Amino acid sequence: MSSHKPKLILVYEPEKACFDRLIADGYAPQRATEISSYLAQSTDLAPEFGALADACAGRGLSFVPVALDDAAAALDDEDPQSTLVWTLSDGIAYFRGGASPALARLGGFKTIGADDSLFALCQDKFRSGAVLGALGLPVPPAGLARNGNWLVEPPASAAGWFVKPNRLGAKIGIWPDSRVTDLGHALELSRRVFAAYRDDVVVQPYVAGRNVRASFLGLMPEVGVEALGVSFVDSGADFQTMADSLALYGDTGEAAKAAGHYAEPELAPVANSQPAADVRIRAIAERLMGGLGLRDVFSVDLRVEADDTVHLIEFEVCPGLPCFDFRAYCRQQWGLELADAMAETAANRLFR
Repeated sequence: MSSHKPKLILVYEPEKACFDRLIADGYAPQRATEISSYLAQSTDLAPEFGALADACAGRGLSFVPVALDDAAAALDDEDPQSTLVWTLSDGIAYFRGGASPALARLGGFKTIGADDSLFALCQDKFRSGAVLGALGLPVPPAGLARNGNWLVEPPASAAGWFVKPNRLGAKIGIWPDSRVTDLGHALELSRRVFAAYRDDVVVQPYVAGRNVRASFLGLMPEVGVEALGVSFVDSGADFQTMADSLALYGDTGEAAKAAGHYAEPELAPVANSQPAADVRIRAIAERLMGGLGLRDVFSVDLRVEADDTVHLIEFEVCPGLPCFDFRAYCRQQWGLELADAMAETAANRLFR
């Protein structure tokens, strides 16, 4: 039995570290700002590190936040038997958070979150979509384009297509014209994305419906999909653009609030109005947990049509913990604010 005090190490990648690296690699400042903004949860959570330390201390463990670049050295000094590693952000392309769970596995540390291989898979939407399709999940099929050329042609679609970056944008469309009705426009978008972000684009048949976020925190190790929070996320728009994203999180989100441009989307439980869809979403999550290996903390984005047809859009192994929707989930499902929910999860992993 280890004599060291139990400890939670939260590894996070700061926006500025990512921004500086992108600038050094030749990205335009505006593009570097946009890309690094996906790490805004690190910015948004930092003011609560004190609350996290207090919440952990009240449960018999210490809390240490560690910037990603310092993680290897920090873990070298820790006892794997008494240390738990929680990685705040994923990434293998623009972001590097996927290095953290790999380092933890190399050092024999316990972790919160999915297997480190999923930290790589989730950022590549074309590859992850192929895996999800092979698991029999209702993910829209996809084509792949790079700088105006098809690598894989998309399927025909009477409803048109949706174009999004492959490794950057998750489900967002970057620009308001990301829903297209002809594939020539899709190729033009791929040229714009490549010029701005050096990324490929995924081109999927457009699917109708309302946006849904399913959130999960395994506060206790034995919980399953009954602990999933499944909510419509209604922003008044069909899909999120880069500008919408920038207005929600991090320093740009704070600026949007100060200017009066911030509008938090409305959340509504899917089960209240479409219980059959809620059942289907929980079955999808159960398949993701059993077949793909999601665990501990994750989110799933979906589209739900009025007839309860469910489309799986993506999964995230590092959901935005300080975001409005995950905070609401922690309160509704667990009756806890975010810091206490995280500390309780960590304590249950270390002591049970």
